[in-house]
Amino acid sequence: ATLEIRTSIVFATIIIVLVFLPIFGLAGVEGRLLTPLAFAYIVSLLASLLVAIIVTPALSYAFLPLARSIERGHDGWLARTLKTRFAKDLPRMLDHPLLVMVTSAALLAAAAVALTRAGTAFLPEFHEGSLTIQANTLPGTSLAKSDEIGRRVEQIMLAEPEVVATARRTGRAELDEHVQGVEAAEIDVGLRDTVRPRAELLAALRRGFSTLPGTNVTIGQPISHRIDHMLSGTRANIAVKVFGDDLRTLRRLGERAREAVSRVPGVVDLSLEQQMDVPVVRFVLDRTAIARYGLHASDVGEAIETSFAGATVGRIFDRGTAFDLVVKFDPSNSGDFERVADLPIDTPTSGQVPIRLLADVRREEGPNMVLRENVQRRIVISCNVAGRDLGSVVDDIRSNIAQAVPMPAGYRVEYGGQFESQQSAARRLAVLFVGVIAGLFMLLVLAFGRARDAVIVMVNLPLALIGGVAGVFLAGGVLSVASMIGFITLFGIATRNGIMLVSHIQHLIREEGVADFRKAVERGAHERLVPILMTAMAAGLALIPLAVGGGKTGSEIQTPMAIVILCGLTTSTLLNMVVVPTLYLRYAQPAERS
Repeated sequence: ATLEIRTSIVFATIIIVLVFLPIFGLAGVEGRLLTPLAFAYIVSLLASLLVAIIVTPALSYAFLPLARSIERGHDGWLARTLKTRFAKDLPRMLDHPLLVMVTSAALLAAAAVALTRAGTAFLPEFHEGSLTIQANTLPGTSLAKSDEIGRRVEQIMLAEPEVVATARRTGRAELDEHVQGVEAAEIDVGLRDTVRPRAELLAALRRGFSTLPGTNVTIGQPISHRIDHMLSGTRANIAVKVFGDDLRTLRRLGERAREAVSRVPGVVDLSLEQQMDVPVVRFVLDRTAIARYGLHASDVGEAIETSFAGATVGRIFDRGTAFDLVVKFDPSNSGDFERVADLPIDTPTSGQVPIRLLADVRREEGPNMVLRENVQRRIVISCNVAGRDLGSVVDDIRSNIAQAVPMPAGYRVEYGGQFESQQSAARRLAVLFVGVIAGLFMLLVLAFGRARDAVIVMVNLPLALIGGVAGVFLAGGVLSVASMIGFITLFGIATRNGIMLVSHIQHLIREEGVADFRKAVERGAHERLVPILMTAMAAGLALIPLAVGGGKTGSEIQTPMAIVILCGLTTSTLLNMVVVPTLYLRYAQPAERS
């Protein structure tokens, strides 16, 4: 018995390991999240292989002879019931192969159509038990006014029973890696569990925030916020980036794009990057005058930079701590145009002269910030998604912007954020999975010695797809990277069931000398019914805790994956016991029939 199943188990294990290899090809955030899961699964699978071919035979040799059911040669009541029913139904199905194949094809077609209507997302929505609020007012807002607005935002949140506490940071220091002015505030919010759904809480908060004029408020979560920031540079699910050269044109296009995005259902926390003109002082150097005083343009530029940005001229030590000594213009004078124009510049021949003699000092309006990406100026419209799937919202945004915001020559729009990463991950998995299918086919040919048997076993892949698609809709109707990993796992398990069935039919013909081909097929399916069902039920029972834990923190990725595997395992196991014997009986090679 051990020798009979050893080859099947080894090949089935290799195939499951093979289908998991595309996960190691994922890059970025999805790779970091899912690669450890794939590695743990493969290690566990290899350990189970050693147990199956070494430990289980030894334990069977030691304990099975003592079992009374073995002495009687009887199965348990459940196994007897299943076998009796299956023995009656299988011959009727084998007599109507066309009906079996048409029914399977119809189910597969329905699953394919349903899959095209499923939503798409990068990762499932996390339930972190806390929120991160980003509140932005107009550039130039004073610290006192920004603090007042921040307190109002906190009051709106604390009025909700789910909110336990808030902690606010207003602005970030100049040397911070994410420097922000005092017009920006970040608020961490602790939540408690209540009976009210989380979506209702967020809707209530957004209604409250909408009463704050001139303030853009974005709701996120600590981990989700950081994932979004890593993906697109913005702390939102979707980032629409408009690239071009002229800042005024960019702002005009950005405002029109924001209006187009606002008309899309499901868009929340819509925000246009706050770019506006602020008073600036421009120095236009007079190179003739600079040369007259024995200076170079770089000397004047360095003096201006030192005056306003500061220059480190030394270090001082105080009780073992070193501090930089920085020389710069008195901040109280930087807002006085006349004093700025009288900034003294050292010359080698005439002592100090005011900078107005070396440059044309002008009062102008200039941008508060100039943001670039890949050395191109850009402006960003960002938003989150609520009540719809990410892919559908992005499709509508693309359509609205294409119709309402034609791009002039030299300007273009790009879409970033989770949508971009979802498409990239899907393309990468699709390309890698094509190679996996080819490798799977070659392994099956190596196992069975014939391409036809390999094709019959691979029929289990679309059979698994039927239940997997049903699982996607049971999990919310959104196909995410986690669901795709569930399909990959499912295909490996489904192939294993087909190997166990076909290899036993071949064993009956080649080793036990069963001459009647139909009898060999019926007997092989009958004898493999219980082992295949037991294997599927064991895997299904292990997946149930993951499948029902969708609302718990930490199970967001595992739950859709488990539901897809569980539903697909159900359909592939049941259809495997009908479709594979039918196809094998009808399309086996004449040499096998003899």
